[in-house]
Amino acid sequence: MLNDRQFPLLALGILIILFISTLPAQQPAKGPIPKVIKLDPQGQGYQRLLGGPPEISTMRSGLVIIAPGKSVGKHNTDNYEELVIILQGQGEMRITGGETLRLAAGWAAYCPSHAEHDVLNTGTGPLQYVYVVAEVK
Repeated sequence: MLNDRQFPLLALGILIILFISTLPAQQPAKGPIPKVIKLDPQGQGYQRLLGGPPEISTMRSGLVIIAPGKSVGKHNTDNYEELVIILQGQGEMRITGGETLRLAAGWAAYCPSHAEHDVLNTGTGPLQYVYVVAEVK
């Protein structure tokens, strides 16, 4: 049995619990979250892996497949540096006014920001790679 002092405390506790249970559930924070992305090596051309904010902070990424003798075309990643990770095939990263980097499966190539470049498939089979670009701050 509750005495006269315990009853008000119990009632107050029940009211607090009831009040808290009526509050809306806290929403998860928006912004980057961990994830796993399945690559589609049988795909054609391009598969976006990471698309930038709000999905992630600044990085973007994709899977690229280039047919023999073809290229992605000259482009400049402006204020982004780029890492190319070769999964299959062979090719070249041609930096305009600079070096030509040889690409092969199991290797990675880096291109600094503000460097116009092209990736060309020099092999007899598909050139498959993942690129990762991140903003230079």
